[in-house]
Amino acid sequence: MSTELFNVADIFGENVFNDTVMQERLPKKVYKNLKNTIEEGKELDLETADVIAHEMKEWAIEKGATHYTHWFLPLTGVTAEKHDSFISAPLPSGKILMSFSGKELIKGEPDASSFPSGGLRATFEARGYTAWDCTSPAFVRQDAAGATLCIPTAFCSYTGEALDQKTPLLRSMEAINTQALRLLRLFGNTTSKKVTPSVGAEQEYFLVDAKKFLERKDLIYTGRTLFGAMPPKGQELDDHYFGTIRQRIASFMRDVNIELWKVGVSSKTQHNEVAPAQHELAPIYTEANIAVDHNQIVMQTLKRIASQHGMKCLLHEKPFAGVNGSGKHNNWSLITDDGINMLDPGKTPHENIQFLLILTCILKAVNKHADLLRESAADPGNDHRLGANEAPPAIISVFLGEQLEDVIEQLISTGEATHSLKGGKLETGVRTLPELMKDATDRNRTSPFAFTGNKFEFRMVGSRDSIASSNIVLNTIAAEAFSDACDVLENAEDFQLAVHDLIKKYATENQRIIFNGDGYSEAWVEEAKRRGLHNIRSMVEAIPAMVSDKAVSLFEKFGVFTKAELESRAEIQYESYAKAINIEARTMIDMARKQFIPAVMKYTKELADTVNTVTAAGADASVQSSCLKEVSELLKETKSALDVLEKVTREASQKGEGPEEAKFFYYEVVPAMENLRTPVDKLEMIVDKEAWPMPSYGDLLFEV
Repeated sequence: MSTELFNVADIFGENVFNDTVMQERLPKKVYKNLKNTIEEGKELDLETADVIAHEMKEWAIEKGATHYTHWFLPLTGVTAEKHDSFISAPLPSGKILMSFSGKELIKGEPDASSFPSGGLRATFEARGYTAWDCTSPAFVRQDAAGATLCIPTAFCSYTGEALDQKTPLLRSMEAINTQALRLLRLFGNTTSKKVTPSVGAEQEYFLVDAKKFLERKDLIYTGRTLFGAMPPKGQELDDHYFGTIRQRIASFMRDVNIELWKVGVSSKTQHNEVAPAQHELAPIYTEANIAVDHNQIVMQTLKRIASQHGMKCLLHEKPFAGVNGSGKHNNWSLITDDGINMLDPGKTPHENIQFLLILTCILKAVNKHADLLRESAADPGNDHRLGANEAPPAIISVFLGEQLEDVIEQLISTGEATHSLKGGKLETGVRTLPELMKDATDRNRTSPFAFTGNKFEFRMVGSRDSIASSNIVLNTIAAEAFSDACDVLENAEDFQLAVHDLIKKYATENQRIIFNGDGYSEAWVEEAKRRGLHNIRSMVEAIPAMVSDKAVSLFEKFGVFTKAELESRAEIQYESYAKAINIEARTMIDMARKQFIPAVMKYTKELADTVNTVTAAGADASVQSSCLKEVSELLKETKSALDVLEKVTREASQKGEGPEEAKFFYYEVVPAMENLRTPVDKLEMIVDKEAWPMPSYGDLLFEV
């Protein structure tokens, strides 16, 4: 365990080509041109890019970098990179020069045919481009490969379609900026020049011992346990949550923080989560596209540092049945360039007309596009997590809290809000404790979309997913709602009257989406149904929302996606789901055939030999016989369920690609997988531990 002392302020951002570095190294004119590109979207000329590239290269070499890479987010769910060294062609003397041009900085050319395109590109059409996202700073990553200059980029096809998460995210950020500025101008704000979505993504994860991980094929191939019986203790005592962090984990967290701080990720909070072996890391909020990049860096760093500590980091949404799964809370707000948080209600929300309009616009956006927001968090792993009394339900609703709900009710009933509930003082009954002021509202952990003071927290996102999809949707649906409001108000004869009428109209028409109660209760499921809210339980059922007429119209209006891009992404989603379940099913088949059934057959032989030996000795062998009978019956049930799973998995491969294949996997293969797991898990509770072919849940969760 490292005990080296360090100062966070000294190492933070030391491997980032940030604004401070640029001011120090770039000529004033070049620096100004780059800032104009970052802040105002002006085009960067090649001459300026050449100077930036040279200084970036020199800086990276000083950090030990030998290679650079265009670091991008294809539709695979992980990042991608191709490394090129800085060396140029050898000189006649045999020496080499280290070079890096503006053209190499601005544009790269990976093979686009090998990344998911959903039919946008034929397999023989290979050309694709990566384009430098200068709004997200380059950084040097130091790992076993040495040091590599990583340049965040967008990725598109030869014909211009987005093949990544970054391109549509940047488009959505432009859309929300334009429409939010329109709204601010209506309220007399002439000084703010830019509005940026600010995002902070809390990251949950599990840590298990690497040796035990490597003894389980399901963890290796799928990232989750496909079999496994619960140990005597789970999370029922709530003793792991916020508990003292064990030394091995604390050492890991320290090294994670150091690596993240070096590349400018503001890792802020760390703690034990609810389930055994589960933990959480949370950063300070930053611009949406940087937050997306930072979250990818967080996930990569967690995995890399875990391996260095003899552990494996599990980012699957449900690595263990019976205990809480993992997600990440996407905290979203809107910040102007001069520091105004547009989602700050102030001390008297009922008097803050601008905030009330923004709030009711967002209610309208979420109510209208709840299915699209649900789809943005769709993932095969999330099917196991959402609505399972540990995560938000699959029904989208908005939690406002008592204070704002009261203001909304006033607006609906009378058309005017005259007061806001106050927080008051916290009465502890202990005179030696300091006097604390309560917030005006409690929090609600069961809500998928909760207002938490000056931001909205979207709690559905899966732990291993990019947060880009959810923020693309949030930005775009909010932009549409702002646009609709501005269309009305810009043409109003009496602005004050019109804005009050619009706030009441939006509050009244969209009140069904507001719910402050227990999202885990069955009563809410029935109430949501009565309200006409969607209850989309699976990824397969969520995907169609992406290509509905409503969604196509929304995204095309604001230039975020074309219809072809949406259709391609839906196709990729169906294909991804089918592939994920197919891999899980085949892994279960492999484990059952090669590990469980042979192990149990061997154990039944031992039982049978014991029965014969005891009987021959003239003693009562009824207990042994009973155990043998029970194990044999479960073995038969296992073999029968295995045969069914093999059959439906073969049938799935004949369904072709697209919705029909994905639906078959969801409705036929997934239940067959559960039917195989059930008898195997029962066998684990009976068979001698020494005879069981892999580590148990107890081994994985409590021996880290």
